Amino acid sequence: MAHQVKGKSPGRLISIDGTRGKDVALAARDVVAKLKKHRIECAVSRWDASGLFTDLAAGAKTGHDVSIRSLSLVYAADLAFRIRWEIQPVLEAGGVVIAASYIDTAAAFGAIGGLDAKWLRELMRFAPPANYRGLVDERKIDRPWKRRADRGYAEYGALMLEEAAPQRVSKSARRKMMAMLERARGRSVFHLTNKGIGALAQALIDSRQAGSRRSASRPRSGRK
Repeated sequence: MAHQVKGKSPGRLISIDGTRGKDVALAARDVVAKLKKHRIECAVSRWDASGLFTDLAAGAKTGHDVSIRSLSLVYAADLAFRIRWEIQPVLEAGGVVIAASYIDTAAAFGAIGGLDAKWLRELMRFAPPANYRGLVDERKIDRPWKRRADRGYAEYGALMLEEAAPQRVSKSARRKMMAMLERARGRSVFHLTNKGIGALAQALIDSRQAGSRRSASRPRSGRK
């Protein structure tokens, strides 16, 4: 759990999830640009920051026969690295950080692969909840995933699972993943169209201003 630095406003975590790594990267870029216009600096923690997925792909010299459970475990290990070295330090300093991608991507991809939802929740329960959850504006929705090790988690999974479970990474599987992500509800969920990015930025600004007012209104302790 992140501990707030004394005198700093609470940090904010924005998650960005989607079925294509390129869309996630573009959404993160656009959110960063929007916040920068409001003079809010924002760090970004990206999938495979640990290099574990890169190492796994490089070691698979005789094919990509990897299970969805194994991929989920590697995702959790990579996420733990990202939280320890990229996300938690920013939150502790009172900053803003984007996780691109985050828990929802792994949960949805694991679910279409046949994994139990409860098991997936338990696997990722160490991760702090996002203050704001962003869903990308999905592009090329009528196409299956490209088999790429360097694009995003779902594309990576499509590459690694195509031999053992091709039906799990088909065009219809991508549609199922989109549907699972779209089930997210709540005031803190934003669809990252231009309008949605603006709404997210405003919600973040309002929250930080409210936090500053609360801090200013607290009575000071000590002798007069």
